[in-house]
Amino acid sequence: MAPSEPNAIPFRAKGELPNFAEELEGWKGYIEWEKYPEKKKQVEDILRNYDFPDPPEFQMVPLPSTNPILTGERFKQYHYACGLRDIVDISWQYVLKEKSPDMIHVLQFPYNGEPPRDRLVETEITTNQDFFVRNHGGVPEIDADKFFLEIGGLVNDPKQLTLADLQNEALFPRQSNVVSLQCSGTRRIEQIHEYPGDGDELINAPWGEGAIGTARWTGVSLKRVIKHCGGLRDGARHIELLGADTYFKKGKVYNYAVSVPWRKVKVHEVLLAWEMNGAPLPRIHGSPLRAVVFGYIGARSVKWLYRINALVEPSAAPVQRREYLYYTPQVGKQNALYSNGTSIQDMPVSSAIMAPRDMDTIVHAGRMKLRGWAYSGGGHWPVRVEVSGDGGSIWYEVPYEQMSTKYFHAWRLWEIEMPVDAEGWLELCVRTWDNALNTQPTFVRSTWNWDLHVTSSCHRVKVYSINRSKPATAARLKLLEEKGLSVTPITKPLELDLEPDEQFEAAMKLRAGRDPIE
Repeated sequence: MAPSEPNAIPFRAKGELPNFAEELEGWKGYIEWEKYPEKKKQVEDILRNYDFPDPPEFQMVPLPSTNPILTGERFKQYHYACGLRDIVDISWQYVLKEKSPDMIHVLQFPYNGEPPRDRLVETEITTNQDFFVRNHGGVPEIDADKFFLEIGGLVNDPKQLTLADLQNEALFPRQSNVVSLQCSGTRRIEQIHEYPGDGDELINAPWGEGAIGTARWTGVSLKRVIKHCGGLRDGARHIELLGADTYFKKGKVYNYAVSVPWRKVKVHEVLLAWEMNGAPLPRIHGSPLRAVVFGYIGARSVKWLYRINALVEPSAAPVQRREYLYYTPQVGKQNALYSNGTSIQDMPVSSAIMAPRDMDTIVHAGRMKLRGWAYSGGGHWPVRVEVSGDGGSIWYEVPYEQMSTKYFHAWRLWEIEMPVDAEGWLELCVRTWDNALNTQPTFVRSTWNWDLHVTSSCHRVKVYSINRSKPATAARLKLLEEKGLSVTPITKPLELDLEPDEQFEAAMKLRAGRDPIE
């Protein structure tokens, strides 16, 4: 195999590149694969002829200090080989256009990005520019006035509905909900640092704590759309959702597809949304139409939604059947099967400290301010958040008035002035309890799984505590201020003696010296 990024061999076409025509006028970047097995076979033959770069090794070695952290050379070259280079370039332009300029680009293509830690918890509703992105392919450009949604499979009356049809309130009452979406890879970096795992070709991106966001989504309940199509027939129990993006897996090509059970749909917890925080969906978030599945793993909330199928069994598509699986700790490369993993649906209770950051130095006067988020999926909500300054022995409850609004399907932001007496290195951690009294495992090891999903253990950060309520510390800080010196970084030696000789000798007398008398 070729070397992995960042030293991947440049792409070199083997012969004339194919031209897979776009399917529909006004649907730029969309290629239909699922209806044309002969096209899928052609792609398999093309990909088989190339020696693509290895997936990058970023678990056993330090992560690059660049932004983008990873560039996705392997996935880019899949697209290049199939004549789809434009999709790669266009997708990055939408990142630059629609996302905040200081986003953390975890993976350039397919784009995975999260906002700066502290800003994420400044507002209860995440701005569109700061909302995390986890894409599985490129960004299609579909004109809203040319768009239509196909509803088929095991429904009594299959239909095509335009966006105008879906927005017609005489046909479909609108629904608006505040819902958090969370990637199952949130906080994956903690598992990677302690116990590396699967290096999937799509790249199990090294997410931090920012792969979660909360928005007010507006659209129509999928249940109402299915009812408009005459309801289900022949024992259909699952609803397949297909996105217009192109997706590669193990040498094959697909349109992105997953499914959700009918029981989720029939309680109006699957929304077909065209609006995000009062504005039309951004391109990078699925314009003109996406699914929002309440309380489920973010991967089920399909972007660029263009087809819906009612099925008897869950979708056989690879994202549903072969990915987003949670394995026991004794399953790994040596014995992992698709069938011995649990499919991730409801997101478990979780939380994170967003400020201070790991390895920060905190100067305080006996109380340290912590801020973060807390979330529980599946229709649960956080009722209590607790923080600890000693790694989890003594816990302090966040006052209820310092937690944000309760929603059935959204996070709560929190902050607390935690009592801190100790100085030196401290391990801060947080845990959340939801309304069913579910809480978080104590250690990362308890939640480790081969695919590195759902890091739901207590989130921990190490900080260096400098408590200026201590007389000696206060005196040192005053001296440094007078001399124009800083106490940070703590690893930089002081440019002055720690104490004069007279003070040292007086202290030694009080301590009876350093040596015993006999």
